[in-house]
Amino acid sequence: MSDFTSNFWSLYVAGITVVGIIACLLLLIITARKKVEATADNTTGHVWDGDLTEMNNPMPRWWMWLFVITIVFALGYLALYPGLGNFAGKLGWSQVGEYQREMDKGNAEIEPVYARFAAMKTEEIAGDPQAMAIGERLFMNNCAQCHGSDARGSKGFPNLTDNDWLYGGSPAKISETLHQGRVGVMPPMGAAVGTGEDVRNLAQYVLSLSGSPHDSLRASLGKPLFAACAACHGPDGKGNQDMGAPNLTDDTWLHGWGEAAITAMINNGKTNEMPAQAGKLTEAQLNVLTAYVWGLSHKAGAAAR
Repeated sequence: MSDFTSNFWSLYVAGITVVGIIACLLLLIITARKKVEATADNTTGHVWDGDLTEMNNPMPRWWMWLFVITIVFALGYLALYPGLGNFAGKLGWSQVGEYQREMDKGNAEIEPVYARFAAMKTEEIAGDPQAMAIGERLFMNNCAQCHGSDARGSKGFPNLTDNDWLYGGSPAKISETLHQGRVGVMPPMGAAVGTGEDVRNLAQYVLSLSGSPHDSLRASLGKPLFAACAACHGPDGKGNQDMGAPNLTDDTWLHGWGEAAITAMINNGKTNEMPAQAGKLTEAQLNVLTAYVWGLSHKAGAAAR
């Protein structure tokens, strides 16, 4: 209910809940007091299928008290736990709090497993089989949804097994990315470049930077237009890891290759987000996960340790 800026829906839900319980109580009282005039043979006079007769026996008392207990339980539950709109309940229980308690308990139980990795360098952890087995499970549970189970990524999601890094592939930078997340923004640049033909010429020049197949004449026309891109990608197109600007000379294409893909990027821009993991994983887990991700592109160095 906290998503709403008004208390109306909170009061609406609470009102319906209370009215429903009161209505059940009133129905029970009215039903218990209602008397049906019985015939001499203690029937109501209602007969179905020729010989199925409705008797006029009162409701069993244990059944009535079961209804009463149910209503009392409902009132007690709503007083102690959330259920009446924004009212949190006297016990202050919440699903978020319960989740956090379970996570804290689980983290406390596995803390000894991570303890021996605390004093190790990232490169040393990457060479430890037990640490890498743990790192693989952390990766599968938290990273594989975007980067793939083999960490090779897909269109829009970076390949973590090569040495092409938007923000840098050192242990410190990988740890920073995992902790804080990243938001990469490529603004729409079509208007700054010029006409549609100018944008296509610029796309040909970008292709030429990596030695990809391109139209050399149009690339020469697009070269002066690259000045609009140089502030981020650099005058030589080698990118800027401080900004997360890709290197355009290495033939690695995160969002697709070819004139059409580059033209769409120039005209429309792109925003990519890597969510922060610091609030989701413990420091010990992030330490091992950093080593695992680093090891994906340094397998030879990690194996030698």
